[in-house]
Amino acid sequence: MRWGQRTYVMGILNVTPDSFSGDGVGDDVEAALARARQLAEEGADIIDIGGESTRPGAPPVSAEEELRRVIPVIERLAAELAVPISVDTCKSGVAEKALEAGAKMLNDQWGLKHDPRLAELAAKWNVPIILMSNQRDKGGYDAALKRDTADYNDPIAEITASLKGSLEIASQAGVPRENIILDPGIGFGKSWQHDLEIVWRLAELKELGRPLLIGPSGKSFIGKVLDLPVDDRLEGTAAVVAVGIVHGADMVRVHQVGPLVRVCRMCDAIIRKEAKWGLNR
Repeated sequence: MRWGQRTYVMGILNVTPDSFSGDGVGDDVEAALARARQLAEEGADIIDIGGESTRPGAPPVSAEEELRRVIPVIERLAAELAVPISVDTCKSGVAEKALEAGAKMLNDQWGLKHDPRLAELAAKWNVPIILMSNQRDKGGYDAALKRDTADYNDPIAEITASLKGSLEIASQAGVPRENIILDPGIGFGKSWQHDLEIVWRLAELKELGRPLLIGPSGKSFIGKVLDLPVDDRLEGTAAVVAVGIVHGADMVRVHQVGPLVRVCRMCDAIIRKEAKWGLNR
């Protein structure tokens, strides 16, 4: 990935029955494959497959169940699609099997705080890893599952400290720094006001020296501002994506890939001197 030249788009593929966005395909492999093809056709640069819902209050899923959901899908997609696959998991056992099945990136929404062995896998396989700041982690993983929002004052200071901790764990495990992407974790233990502030102050996280990913797609802070249900937040998501790119986002993780690819291309054409878009692209 040529960071700084354009914004990369990660398409979300939930193989869960309880996705907050309502787009989970459950354990239907053929439905998952059809959805992945659609994401690829719409311009996704990478497809992120998750087998455990991360919505607030969602019950934890065992590693065995998560493997049952994601591995058949990853195997099929790796064999049939050219678009690389990421696995969204916080469990090293699931991540290892996913890499063996053909995944090319790890996405840890607990930033190595739940299972540091993910860092060892990223180093061993020499694959990129996304480390997210999850403010639900105060008091530990199990306590965090019961809590939506953590108490703190300055979201950027807290996120910076959290991500520095994740970077240190990755470094000690031998993960090359160039293989790390950072995610401030919009919606994970933050209030809706904090989420807005994160987007506005995103550039401050550039001091960490790594590419930034944001995942605003349909999140509750958009619903709070616009007073709209989750299935009617595309325009709000597009606005957050555009402002995020202006303030330093290098990758966006979204459900509705087609329209948001167009938002990214337009933003890149305006703000990135390196962007070289052809007239028919």
